[in-house]
Amino acid sequence: MKLNLRKNKEKERERESVRKSVRDINKKYLKNGSYSMLISIIFIVIVIVVNLIVGELPAKYTQLDISEEQLYSIGEQTKSVLKDLDKDITIYQIAQSGSEDETITNLLEKYEDESRYVKVVQKDPVVNPKFVSEYTSDNVSSNSLIVVCGDRSKVVDYNNMYETSIDYNTYSYNTTGFDGEGQITSAIAYVTSENLPVLYNLEGHGEQELNATIKEDIEKSNIEIKSLNLLTEENVPEDADCLLINSPASDISDDEKDAILNYLENGGKAMIFSDYTGETLDNFDEILVNYGVSRADGIVFEGDSNHYAMQTPYYLVPTINSTDAVSEVASAGYYVLAPYAQGIQKSDDVRDTVTIESLLTTSDNAYSKTNLNGDTLEKESSDIEGPFDIGVSITESVDDDKTTQIIYYSTSYLMDSQVNQMVSGGNEQLVMSSLNWMCSSDDTTTVSIPSKSLEVSYLTLTAYDVSFWKICTIGLIPGFFLVAGFMVWFRRRKA
Repeated sequence: MKLNLRKNKEKERERESVRKSVRDINKKYLKNGSYSMLISIIFIVIVIVVNLIVGELPAKYTQLDISEEQLYSIGEQTKSVLKDLDKDITIYQIAQSGSEDETITNLLEKYEDESRYVKVVQKDPVVNPKFVSEYTSDNVSSNSLIVVCGDRSKVVDYNNMYETSIDYNTYSYNTTGFDGEGQITSAIAYVTSENLPVLYNLEGHGEQELNATIKEDIEKSNIEIKSLNLLTEENVPEDADCLLINSPASDISDDEKDAILNYLENGGKAMIFSDYTGETLDNFDEILVNYGVSRADGIVFEGDSNHYAMQTPYYLVPTINSTDAVSEVASAGYYVLAPYAQGIQKSDDVRDTVTIESLLTTSDNAYSKTNLNGDTLEKESSDIEGPFDIGVSITESVDDDKTTQIIYYSTSYLMDSQVNQMVSGGNEQLVMSSLNWMCSSDDTTTVSIPSKSLEVSYLTLTAYDVSFWKICTIGLIPGFFLVAGFMVWFRRRKA
């Protein structure tokens, strides 16, 4: 009996010990579980807060543009325009919900992040069918934009933001470029500028027609183009911000010459192109001589293979000098191709108030061939020795408020589309940079942002480069392998 009681007590103590251990374990797990739950809650709260903070950051800090052509980024010129804004801009994206163009939407975010004055609003044409009619009576494509500032507005059509070309093998259209940034920044400059510059294009002397691409670029720069016939107008209009003389085939009259000189001597601005011609252009040349430059006889040939292309010594690849007019082109590393150019010679007999700067220059080995009917392209005794300028900028202060500005290029082929493609748009950039330099002022903002090509860029090779790589591929590389092979054979034979 006593033995049974002792055994029962021992069992009871064991059970109590087990229960105590279980309680201790439960308390321990409960404590650890509560701690883990608290840590999890804190971590979740931190993640939510970080996401909320990141969500409020501008897209430029959270989105990385890894596209080759930087389609979702804005350039320095756009940043400069946005930095100078002091008026509220609203950009309406006309697109049905769910059908927004992602490229355009992402680009608009960059504009909104860059300036507190820019606001982007999406307008669904299904929900707001009459909204577009408040700004234009034209049909507007889906994903087009309407840029508004006060009472001024401009429509940026979707089709103008994408460049296309037809493939004649398949008769299908291919997208070749994206001009979203150029079109949007141009529209912002348009709605915020009170006075837009006017470019008068001189006519009546067989001048070259403006290339379609250059004309579109001028209009995108918010420069209005008007025709001018000085035989009927008698004077250059007062609202002219710049006069374009695009390679006349015949000479201007005495009265026209006097009208142009009167305009320039009162602080006017002119962009002048000329080409070699058998016709005498005495009055045209007098305008140039009045500002210290003249045309050398003949056409410039290059004697330095580093400065011509296409194995053709009169397809000049000149040096671009870093001046105010073309500094952006020079710093960006563009090539310029200038076929059939005449040499520009500077005069020592010119007014002290006139400043002439070289924009495009040949090498010291260049020469102007005067006998174009000869049998040789080599330099002859009758040819004029270089170097030459083939592009210059001329400035003259006429009073405290006015400055005459002239850009003169001695070949209009700079604006030829095929020539421009050979240097991947370098000529186009040169011409537009020069024009914007003259037309920009405190009251107006001109924009020259090229389209971002989605095609393969052309590789510009000078004659020297072509010869070098020919030698490498035909001579040096095969020669290296021949020598290496001979050495291997010789060692094995000797062994």
